[in-house]
Amino acid sequence: MYKRVLLKLSGEALGERNSDNIIDVDSLKSLCEEIKTLHDDGVEIAIVIGAGNIWRGRVAEKIGIERVPADFMGMLGTVINAVAMSSALKKLGVPSVVYSAIPEIKDVTFAYDADKVKRDLSQGKVCFLAGGTGKPFFTTDTAATLRALEVEVDAILMAKNGVKGVYDKDPTKYDDAKFYSVITYDEMKKLNIEIMDQSAIDLVKDTNIEILVFSMQNLDNFRKAANGENVGTVCKKEK
Repeated sequence: MYKRVLLKLSGEALGERNSDNIIDVDSLKSLCEEIKTLHDDGVEIAIVIGAGNIWRGRVAEKIGIERVPADFMGMLGTVINAVAMSSALKKLGVPSVVYSAIPEIKDVTFAYDADKVKRDLSQGKVCFLAGGTGKPFFTTDTAATLRALEVEVDAILMAKNGVKGVYDKDPTKYDDAKFYSVITYDEMKKLNIEIMDQSAIDLVKDTNIEILVFSMQNLDNFRKAANGENVGTVCKKEK
């Protein structure tokens, strides 16, 4: 169903539970194998990954690092994760390239350029869009939505840990949380649903880009979502 997608992944997807290792070998391998499956199906794939396995804002606050340098540390963490995934994909025979909003890191990344990314996507390369927006005070949700608009994707596939989609409140805290299989961006705004930043919703709410939110506990969901199956929640604009 979707020709070009942007995968929005959390850094925790790579982290090893109950360990100090920031990247788990098995998690990295299985995730990249699923991305290879999408690539082999002919889907054009851009990826934005967070850095929660490496660095979190609450840690910065605890040890006294100010917001701006802390945000840049998080951006650099996304570069580390992107480079790790790109390397793993290449070992699987999938061409990939890492672009960064932080000025070019020689021999590691290329400076982000939407036109170059679109060219590479059309040539079958998986493109990692790291470094957030390159500016502090913006989350990876906002960065992912902005990049999705710039490189003209059909859908954002938002893989989540621990939840199967969008609820009106946190299902891990409230037994009566209501699940939505389909929801509009206007409804998300009105209900103040926190599955993603409100600023990110504002960017996409009047476009035809759909956001598919699903659990990544079953990695088959990536392929199913890309094929148009509703494996979680479909978020879209009001008709």
